[in-house]
Amino acid sequence: MPRSVFLGRVVAEGEPLWLDEDRYWALALAEVEADRCPECRQPWGEATDPDNEFAYRAEVIRCHACTASAKTVKARNDKGESVEGLHVHLQLEQSNGR
Repeated sequence: MPRSVFLGRVVAEGEPLWLDEDRYWALALAEVEADRCPECRQPWGEATDPDNEFAYRAEVIRCHACTASAKTVKARNDKGESVEGLHVHLQLEQSNGR
């Protein structure tokens, strides 16, 4: 979606969907995203700078949805069932006091 439309511009009949400014914003975003580590999403320039070797602090957190998914897949795998192509649908149960 063009940035200008996202921000509320209504495209009139005969008007282009993408304005030059929208293209500039899209190209700038692509450049920023290309300069990121694909795993941690930190900017390459910062994350690979030798001066930052010990500058990062990591915190381990648990995603309870991913945990439930992984346990479900592991249980099937442990039973010898095929897990290739398996997709797990997750749903937050409302019985947890919410």
